[in-house]
Amino acid sequence: MLVSLYLDHLKVERGLSEHTIVAYEADLTRLVSHLQSSKRTIEDAEIEHIASFFVALAKEGLAARSQARILSAVRGLYRFANREGAMKRDPSALIARPRLGRPLPKVLSMEEVDALLNAPDDSKIGIRDRAMLYVMYAAGLRVTELISLELNALELRGGYLSAFGKGKKRRIIPLGEIAITHLEDYLSEVRPGWAKPGVAEVFLTSRGKGMTRQAFWKRVKFYARDAAIMKNVSPHVLRHSFATHLLMGGADLRSVQAMLGHADIVTTQVYTHVASDALEDVHARYHPRG
Repeated sequence: MLVSLYLDHLKVERGLSEHTIVAYEADLTRLVSHLQSSKRTIEDAEIEHIASFFVALAKEGLAARSQARILSAVRGLYRFANREGAMKRDPSALIARPRLGRPLPKVLSMEEVDALLNAPDDSKIGIRDRAMLYVMYAAGLRVTELISLELNALELRGGYLSAFGKGKKRRIIPLGEIAITHLEDYLSEVRPGWAKPGVAEVFLTSRGKGMTRQAFWKRVKFYARDAAIMKNVSPHVLRHSFATHLLMGGADLRSVQAMLGHADIVTTQVYTHVASDALEDVHARYHPRG
């Protein structure tokens, strides 16, 4: 009903050509069909449903220019619905306009992540590094957030930590039992012997100072080589992998946005493309009829 009203508006009030009206109708019909597969309508769709529609278009191989045209039609429909009082929100407003050549984040497979996390040995430095790798992957932290993490930001009994991202905005992130176990091992067995009075950072060097970005970057590179991972691995790749693996496991886009600390869901949206590609690869490799 809403689509029909919008098309009438385009024809009568805006005087668009019949060819343009037919194209808009085809584009919006595709959206309606996609939403129906999720038991949603134009009126009750959320941003993740609109985002998944454009992911599906990209997977079909639709050119970025054609995706941009469809996005214009979808945005026009929701703006019309808002003006007419049929809706009070616009789930398409934050959808990124498709751009040619936009690079996708590099991610590790789950097997590669396991190999990386298990690469450190049982020395004091290895215990620290294992804790850092687990916390970074479990919480999806930026490297600056990891090395600046302070003891008062940990709430291990509750199973979470507080991270302070861009703009000093605080967010709460769950950790998971395995990451907590390795973090507790470091805090009880290693840090007390290294820490100097008044040092608040969680992760320290053997000299009792806070870790630097460069030092941790080198440790990640070292363990990637040790684990025979052929990809170019950096601390940020672990963050990308965290987001992608959450989406592969069924997490919703809004939750991943909150955990990553993205101000704009458009930034998070790119991971849906990566997750789709990863799932396709898993299906092709492991499904008996893939």
